[in-house]
Amino acid sequence: MTETATSPPVDQSNAQFPISNTLSEQSLRALCSRLHARIEAFLQEDVQTETLKRVQQRTRISLNVIQEALKRYSLPSLSLSYNGGKDCLVLLILYLSALPTHSTLPSLLESIYIVPPHPFPEVDVFVDASSHQYCLSLERFARESMKAAFADYLAEKRKIKAIFVGTRRTDPHGGNLTHFDETDHGWPAFVRVHPVIDWRYVEIWAVRDGAFFV
Repeated sequence: MTETATSPPVDQSNAQFPISNTLSEQSLRALCSRLHARIEAFLQEDVQTETLKRVQQRTRISLNVIQEALKRYSLPSLSLSYNGGKDCLVLLILYLSALPTHSTLPSLLESIYIVPPHPFPEVDVFVDASSHQYCLSLERFARESMKAAFADYLAEKRKIKAIFVGTRRTDPHGGNLTHFDETDHGWPAFVRVHPVIDWRYVEIWAVRDGAFFV
């Protein structure tokens, strides 16, 4: 397992993604229900472009992967690798939309932010704002490598068995990944879950026009 396969490159343009102030005071279940309704409505739309038709198809596949992860692992044993990138944000919204009927929800969802060596202040601001408004309990780790960051995170969060990752197939070292991959030998042991692995860049960008956001 390579470091880039676990955490996709940080995108510096995320401020263009909408963050709604109406989300900030909602409970996690209310947020999940609202996003679920929005995405279900989008999936029922008779969209007119091939790109949006592909987004609908990708969305259904991604939701199936997330539901499979929820069958394999208890919610407390799942986490999300989040860096504020567009891929991660789409993944986060899909994850939230799959949770409204879950029997027991925490107040915040487990997540990890591996701080890059030279973080951009704008990215940190976006990560803070979006993690708050989308109900993440975000643990920050600034280490010499992603391997060390995950090792320290899992040493603190021993119940975590699988982590959602926003890697796409066109990312470095993403070509051979599947929806569920165990880490390689020498890495801290957990399963990487890749719900958006087959999304294309243009499909991720199509979401920014409002398909998933409320």
